[in-house]
Amino acid sequence: MKLQTRLAVLVCKASGAVLRRLGRGGTNLPGRLALKIDRNILGELSRGVKVTVVTGTNGKTTTSRMIEQAFADAGLKYFSNKSGANLLTGIIAVFAQHCTLSGKCPYTHALIECDEAAFRRTSEFLPVECLVVNNIFRDQLDRYGEITHTLNAIREGITHIPDATLCLNADCSLTASLAEKIPNKVLWFGVNVPIYEETAHELSDAPYCIHCKTEYEYDYITYGHLGGFRCPKCGYHRHDPEVAVTKVVKTGADSSDVVLNMFGRVHEVHVNLPGGYNIYNAAAAAAVSHVVGIDEETAVSALGQFECGFGRAEQFTLGKAQARMMLVKNPAGFNQVINLIAHDEGSYKLAFLLNDRFADGTDISWIWDVDFETLAAQQDRFPRIFVSGVRADDMALRLKYAGFAVDKLEVFRDYETLLTEVGADDIPAFLMPTYTAMFDLRGEISKHTDVKAFYE
Repeated sequence: MKLQTRLAVLVCKASGAVLRRLGRGGTNLPGRLALKIDRNILGELSRGVKVTVVTGTNGKTTTSRMIEQAFADAGLKYFSNKSGANLLTGIIAVFAQHCTLSGKCPYTHALIECDEAAFRRTSEFLPVECLVVNNIFRDQLDRYGEITHTLNAIREGITHIPDATLCLNADCSLTASLAEKIPNKVLWFGVNVPIYEETAHELSDAPYCIHCKTEYEYDYITYGHLGGFRCPKCGYHRHDPEVAVTKVVKTGADSSDVVLNMFGRVHEVHVNLPGGYNIYNAAAAAAVSHVVGIDEETAVSALGQFECGFGRAEQFTLGKAQARMMLVKNPAGFNQVINLIAHDEGSYKLAFLLNDRFADGTDISWIWDVDFETLAAQQDRFPRIFVSGVRADDMALRLKYAGFAVDKLEVFRDYETLLTEVGADDIPAFLMPTYTAMFDLRGEISKHTDVKAFYE
């Protein structure tokens, strides 16, 4: 290992340790410092490691946690960026943390969640064995721009990894197009049936054929633009997935039960998280397990045992109440959380937390595309409705226009008071924060509960 790389590793490890002691994490800045010293440090540190990368708009963190459980159960010697540092500098820092001072990586496998826009650069350095793309939805317009920009960024990244096996969502017409004109082996996953009998209003981010611009026809829709799509003009259509959910047995507030067909072999699967989107994540994780050589029984078992990622349907106790935190960041994902709540018959307190910092997306116009009206029609189930975050007033206004009674909307400017009110009685609560609000809220929660610190 060249001296330059060793120095970069040392600086990265030392600065990360200092930042973690200060309670500030330890990924972005150390990675930036290491990159300044050695521009190819990620390529050097990942040499000889079998890397699995998870990208796409929704489900990266949860899918990674499902895969991680399968890796652990299979006895693979691996590490992951569990803290969610999914930009180039964060991924560099994670590799440096898991290497020796000489730059040697003692692990055989790495599981890396990667931001869709960052994948373009990251893929230049990583020896990717398997890439999973969950889906592509509109997200953070100020950062990603049009949805085709996200698609093209991933497409360019794929050109850097011709030997990788791609696990692609057959139900997403945008994601499926990534399989065209590439040398890579492709393994398809998907859901062959509707997930819910009735859903929140589904706003399609891809209503027209990516090739000829004709409006798609659907045999069924699972959510958003996902489902059994086909173009009546040019014939572009959904691929038959090798790993497919063929039956949704039950969806509940805590979990789902499905039937999963893997290469013709049928498995009854318990998914240890609620929500239709997590059914997709489970199918993706099963596909990845096949690619890396994990047996099907181990892969299926892992789906019922994994720990949820930070803020992804995470449960904890606040005062007298059980609370569940559901990260929300775009219309498609938020509508799936709404579907989850709407299909439950219980009584809940609801908390909506909206921030507009860089990591959230500074453009908050997307909240007007979320189907809050479905919850407003059931508002008798929700005795208290809290609103908070940097843009609390904007969220309160959106809820008013959705049909919520104004006198039911309680706006809190600080999280300490909010959490006190959430825990004031034993009625359970759903907390729905955007990205930076999730971190701020978690920091406050950790002061009052035994919830672990969110840094690795």
